[in-house]
Amino acid sequence: MSLRISFNLDEDDLQHFRLIMQQARKNTSHAWPEDIVAAAEKLLVDVESARIPRFVRDRLERLQFLIRMLKDHEWRLPDLETSRVLSALAYFSEPEDLIPDHIPALGFLDDAIMIELVVRELRHEIEAYRDFCDFRERMEPRAGVKMKTTDITRDDWLSGRRNELQERMRRRRKRRDGKSSGKPSMRLF
Repeated sequence: MSLRISFNLDEDDLQHFRLIMQQARKNTSHAWPEDIVAAAEKLLVDVESARIPRFVRDRLERLQFLIRMLKDHEWRLPDLETSRVLSALAYFSEPEDLIPDHIPALGFLDDAIMIELVVRELRHEIEAYRDFCDFRERMEPRAGVKMKTTDITRDDWLSGRRNELQERMRRRRKRRDGKSSGKPSMRLF
């Protein structure tokens, strides 16, 4: 038997999470990027042995994806976007959670909520990186095959696709940020 529970976060709830994120960014403003990433990775290690609900585990897998995005040397995420992702990971560097992680079943709920909000905020970056990874995987079998009419290298086709996707990511974010829907924004940073 399973039980489905759903809830909605209203604007006041989202504002509460924004304030927490702002405080986390402030607290980690002088931290090394490697330390911020290490703290997020530590959370993932801590979760491995914990019994947590599947919906929390699913969100934590998204956190792993953000970390991979930062570490992928072929993706070469530009400084502005790297800062956005690091800013999003700042919450996971905080030693104190809204809900202490040791509480069974609920301890990682605040982390899951924050990840969900961060993933929504970084959706264009995530989508571009996912497309890059898919492209790289599709093209990998061709990596050792020299093009007959040109001397295009693996780095050339990865670079071209990376530039195209990162430009698309910026355009979409700019369009989203430029829109005024009349509704309160969910922006965290």
